[in-house]
Amino acid sequence: MKKIIVFGTFDVFHRGHSYFLKEAKKQGDYLIVVIARDKTVKKLKKEKPWNDEKERFNLVKNSLLADEVVLGNLKDKYKIIKEKKPDIIVLGYDQKFFVNKLQKKLKEFKLLKTKIIRLKSFFPQKYKSSIIKKSKLKLKQK
Repeated sequence: MKKIIVFGTFDVFHRGHSYFLKEAKKQGDYLIVVIARDKTVKKLKKEKPWNDEKERFNLVKNSLLADEVVLGNLKDKYKIIKEKKPDIIVLGYDQKFFVNKLQKKLKEFKLLKTKIIRLKSFFPQKYKSSIIKKSKLKLKQK
Protein backbone atom coordinates (compact mmCIF):
# COMPACT_ATOMS: atom_id res chain seq x y z
CA MET A 1 0.00 0.00 0.00
CA LYS A 2 1.43 3.35 -1.09
CA LYS A 3 0.85 6.10 1.51
CA ILE A 4 0.61 9.76 0.55
CA ILE A 5 0.72 12.65 2.98
CA VAL A 6 -0.27 16.27 2.36
CA PHE A 7 -0.22 19.32 4.58
CA GLY A 8 -2.34 22.44 4.52
CA THR A 9 -4.48 25.00 6.25
CA PHE A 10 -7.56 24.26 4.12
CA ASP A 11 -9.28 27.43 5.28
CA VAL A 12 -12.40 28.27 3.28
CA PHE A 13 -12.37 24.79 1.69
CA HIS A 14 -12.86 25.25 -2.07
CA ARG A 15 -12.57 23.51 -5.44
CA GLY A 16 -8.83 24.13 -5.53
CA HIS A 17 -8.47 22.14 -2.32
CA SER A 18 -10.67 19.35 -3.69
CA TYR A 19 -8.55 19.24 -6.85
CA PHE A 20 -5.36 19.12 -4.76
CA LEU A 21 -6.60 16.22 -2.63
CA LYS A 22 -7.91 14.25 -5.62
CA GLU A 23 -4.63 14.68 -7.50
CA ALA A 24 -2.63 13.73 -4.41
CA LYS A 25 -4.73 10.59 -3.94
CA LYS A 26 -3.92 9.55 -7.53
CA GLN A 27 -0.29 9.17 -6.46
CA GLY A 28 -1.01 6.15 -4.27
CA ASP A 29 -3.53 4.18 -2.24
CA TYR A 30 -3.95 5.88 1.13
CA LEU A 31 -4.15 9.66 1.59
CA ILE A 32 -3.32 11.28 4.93
CA VAL A 33 -4.17 14.97 5.27
CA VAL A 34 -2.46 17.00 7.99
CA ILE A 35 -4.39 20.11 9.00
CA ALA A 36 -2.31 23.06 10.21
CA ARG A 37 -3.01 24.07 13.79
CA ASP A 38 -4.47 27.50 14.50
CA LYS A 39 -1.34 28.64 16.37
CA THR A 40 0.87 27.54 13.49
CA VAL A 41 -1.25 29.38 10.91
CA LYS A 42 -1.25 32.57 13.00
CA LYS A 43 2.52 32.40 13.45
CA LEU A 44 3.34 31.71 9.80
CA LYS A 45 0.68 33.67 7.94
CA LYS A 46 0.45 36.50 10.50
CA GLU A 47 -3.33 36.10 10.73
CA LYS A 48 -5.79 33.66 12.20
CA PRO A 49 -7.63 31.33 9.84
CA TRP A 50 -11.31 32.14 9.28
CA ASN A 51 -12.29 28.68 10.42
CA ASP A 52 -10.71 27.17 13.51
CA GLU A 53 -8.75 23.91 13.30
CA LYS A 54 -11.71 21.76 14.34
CA GLU A 55 -13.92 23.25 11.63
CA ARG A 56 -11.18 22.88 9.01
CA PHE A 57 -10.55 19.31 10.17
CA ASN A 58 -14.26 18.51 9.76
CA LEU A 59 -14.49 20.21 6.36
CA VAL A 60 -11.69 18.03 5.00
CA LYS A 61 -12.96 14.88 6.72
CA ASN A 62 -16.51 15.45 5.43
CA SER A 63 -15.21 15.94 1.90
CA LEU A 64 -14.52 12.18 1.92
CA LEU A 65 -11.40 12.82 -0.18
CA ALA A 66 -8.94 11.63 2.47
CA ASP A 67 -8.50 8.24 4.08
CA GLU A 68 -7.20 9.85 7.25
CA VAL A 69 -7.27 13.43 8.57
CA VAL A 70 -5.09 14.53 11.48
CA LEU A 71 -4.19 17.78 13.19
CA GLY A 72 -0.55 18.80 12.95
CA ASN A 73 1.77 18.60 15.93
CA LEU A 74 2.36 21.95 17.62
CA LYS A 75 5.86 21.09 18.85
CA ASP A 76 7.32 19.07 15.96
CA LYS A 77 5.89 19.82 12.53
CA TYR A 78 7.72 16.82 11.02
CA LYS A 79 6.70 14.24 13.65
CA ILE A 80 3.76 12.98 11.55
CA ILE A 81 6.17 12.10 8.75
CA LYS A 82 8.25 9.99 11.12
CA GLU A 83 5.12 8.28 12.49
CA LYS A 84 3.28 7.62 9.21
CA LYS A 85 6.31 6.89 7.01
CA PRO A 86 4.73 8.05 3.74
CA ASP A 87 5.93 6.85 0.37
CA ILE A 88 5.11 10.22 -1.14
CA ILE A 89 4.73 13.74 0.23
CA VAL A 90 2.61 15.89 -2.06
CA LEU A 91 3.00 19.65 -1.89
CA GLY A 92 0.70 22.29 -3.28
CA TYR A 93 1.99 24.76 -5.85
CA ASP A 94 2.10 27.55 -3.26
CA GLN A 95 3.39 25.67 -0.20
CA LYS A 96 6.56 27.17 1.17
CA PHE A 97 6.57 26.69 4.94
CA PHE A 98 8.68 23.79 6.29
CA VAL A 99 9.58 22.67 2.75
CA ASN A 100 13.24 23.75 2.97
CA LYS A 101 13.96 21.23 5.77
CA LEU A 102 11.95 18.39 4.28
CA GLN A 103 14.80 16.51 2.52
CA LYS A 104 16.98 16.81 5.62
CA LYS A 105 14.20 15.42 7.82
CA LEU A 106 13.57 12.49 5.44
CA LYS A 107 17.26 11.55 5.71
CA GLU A 108 17.16 11.96 9.47
CA PHE A 109 14.12 9.65 9.68
CA LYS A 110 15.77 7.16 7.28
CA LEU A 111 12.93 7.62 4.78
CA LEU A 112 15.26 7.81 1.80
CA LYS A 113 12.72 6.32 -0.62
CA THR A 114 10.04 8.91 0.20
CA LYS A 115 9.38 11.06 -2.87
CA ILE A 116 8.36 14.70 -2.79
CA ILE A 117 5.98 15.82 -5.53
CA ARG A 118 4.71 19.35 -6.14
CA LEU A 119 1.35 19.62 -7.89
CA LYS A 120 0.34 22.31 -10.34
CA SER A 121 -2.28 24.85 -9.43
CA PHE A 122 -5.98 24.68 -10.22
CA PHE A 123 -7.11 28.12 -11.42
CA PRO A 124 -5.19 29.99 -8.67
CA GLN A 125 -6.60 33.31 -9.85
CA LYS A 126 -10.03 32.04 -8.73
CA TYR A 127 -9.54 29.19 -6.23
CA LYS A 128 -7.21 30.48 -3.57
CA SER A 129 -8.35 31.03 0.01
CA SER A 130 -6.98 34.57 0.22
CA ILE A 131 -8.89 35.60 -2.92
CA ILE A 132 -12.10 33.95 -1.73
CA LYS A 133 -11.77 35.65 1.67
CA LYS A 134 -11.35 39.08 0.02
CA SER A 135 -14.42 38.60 -2.15
CA LYS A 136 -16.49 37.49 0.87
CA LEU A 137 -15.33 40.56 2.81
CA LYS A 138 -16.41 42.81 -0.06
CA LEU A 139 -19.85 41.18 -0.09
CA LYS A 140 -20.21 41.73 3.66
CA GLN A 141 -19.31 45.40 3.30
CA LYS A 142 -22.10 46.04 0.77
